Order: sequence, then structure tokens, then C-alpha cells
Amino acid sequence: MKAFVMKKLDAVGFMDKPIPKPGPNDAVIKTTRALICTSDSHTVHGAIGPRQNLTLGHEAVGVVHEVGTEVRLFKPGDRVVVGAITPDWGDLASQAGHSSQSGGALAGWKFANVKDGVFAEYFHVNEADANMALIPPDVPDEMAVYCCDMMSTGFMAAENAEIPIGGTVAVFALGPVGLMAVAGARLRGAGLVIGVDSVPERQDLARAYGADAIVDHTKEDAVARIMELTNGVGVDSAIEALGSELTLQNAIKVTKPGGTISNAGYHGKGDYVSIPRLDWGVGMAEKTIRTGLCTGGRLRMERLIRLLQTGRVDPTRMTTHTFEFRALDKAFELMDKKLDGVMKPLIVF
Repeated sequence: MKAFVMKKLDAVGFMDKPIPKPGPNDAVIKTTRALICTSDSHTVHGAIGPRQNLTLGHEAVGVVHEVGTEVRLFKPGDRVVVGAITPDWGDLASQAGHSSQSGGALAGWKFANVKDGVFAEYFHVNEADANMALIPPDVPDEMAVYCCDMMSTGFMAAENAEIPIGGTVAVFALGPVGLMAVAGARLRGAGLVIGVDSVPERQDLARAYGADAIVDHTKEDAVARIMELTNGVGVDSAIEALGSELTLQNAIKVTKPGGTISNAGYHGKGDYVSIPRLDWGVGMAEKTIRTGLCTGGRLRMERLIRLLQTGRVDPTRMTTHTFEFRALDKAFELMDKKLDGVMKPLIVF
């Protein structure tokens, strides 16, 4: 089969690999649709260390090609969505409620981290019964693929933010995760959702997903404007969806004492992230900083699919480009360099 790989640091390309075989509890999926994520770029540029000939990608749906002897819920021919996070559910971290960390820090994230990812004609799924979900006939592949990561991560950001019904929330950075955090904040009952970004197309999408106010940080002081919008009190919850030290600091600054800062951004550079000491109440302002890697598992995917079926959210508005698998190198360059207004490139197999 053909696979798109990280050949070494800062180098990608296609190569031939054998079609994987499933273990007793596993499955092999024939890929139909995939999405490129900015974290794929982070990986290629060394954010998690060197990798050689590692198949990239962690957002994909497809058709079951083969299952192991102990798989009970799926059969060849089934259309399935697979979470970007595929934990080992018997691991102690999973049993403690931290499935995305099973096997060690971030080790529930297996695709294109500790095993080959999904940018191939076929990919392997561990613990298939627990890590896949059926795609119903009324949900197209190009919509279901957003459940893998963007919806799951963005909604996790809103969940971790502990947004009270009618409360206020600021979302810093309106990329795909930030946009889904806006949608998640609205779904969780926020009374005022403030989006922070400078790109007009992202601002428009944020409004469509439920943002009540937009702050352009290139035209005004974002912290001052958010404080003005909240009558000088600050927000109940702030969401960092970029992975930037500055945006995390600003999220802390605008959060009221007793509030929650939810970090969903991928901090791919540097050894440390600084916290503004005084705005943190010199450590005693009861501001909670929560971090997370999106939840994996069949239940999570089934719940997200239900939101698609009932029309609660349409993530396909974020698809800006479509490429065939054979042109994935061009699509990756577009995403890596953020060219042509790209947000999410859809890959068709």
C-alpha cells in the first residue's frame, strides 16, 4: 500500500508499506477520508522528537477491511470513524479516568506518535471494539471525519472550561479547534462567547458557530477589550486553542478569580511556558488551569456522531480545500505553510 510518511525531521514523502494485519482485538481499515492537522506539521518539525518513515495523520474514517478473531461489534464492510486517541483501555491511566494518557504521557495518542498513522490506504486500529464507532447512513464520511479530533478536542476544551449556564467565555484563536470550542461553549449554555482572532474568514465562521463578540487582537488590546465586554469583571472561562505562550497568558489575565482556564493548544516550541504572576494572584487567585488531550473511545465517537445527525453542528464549513490522496504532499505543504487561506484540507482516497 501507499503511505505518506515523515522520512526524517523536516522531510515528508510517499513510500510503500505492507498492509497491516490485525491482532485478535484489532481491525484494519481501508481509508476513505482524512484530514490534515497542524499537529502533523509540529511532528514533522520535531515537536515530539525525531521519527523515521513514520506514517503521518490521525484523523480518518473508512471501511473495515479485516478484523481480529475477538472483535465482536464490527465486520468487514462497516463504515467506521476512529478517534485520534486510541487508548489501551486496560491500562491503569485509563482505569483512573485518563485514557488519553494510557501507557504514559500522551501515549493514548498512538497514530503518528508511537505507531503508524492514518495517511495510508489502510491503517491499523488497536482494541477495535472500544476505539471505533459505526457511521450511520445519514452521515457522510467528509462530515464524520471531524469527530476524530477537531470536534472531540474543541468540545473537550469547552468541557474542561467548566462553563456555567449563562456564563462568559473567551476563546483565544479561531482555528478548527477554537471554532469547535466556540460551538462547544454554545452547546454547554454559555451566555456570552467571545472569539479572539484576526482572520476575517475565521471571525465569520466563529459567528456562525455561536460567537457573540469578536476581538481582533491586531487592532485592539484583546485583554482590555474582553475586560470591557465583561464590565471589568473578566470571564468565567477562557480557552487557549493555539498553543502560544502569549495567548495562554492573556487567557489567565482575562479570567476572573475562581474561574477556569482550559488549554487545548499544542505548545510545540520551547522548554517552559510562563504564567503572569500577578494576574494569577501570585498563585492564590483560585484560577484553575486545566489541560487535556481529547478523549478517545467508541462512546465519545457515538456522542459526536449524534450531534451531526441532529444538526447541532456542521463542521464541514471548515473544509477549505480537497485533495486526492496522491496529492497529499501538496496538501501538506499548504497546511504546513498556511497558504491560500487554508483551514482544513480534506483528503479523498
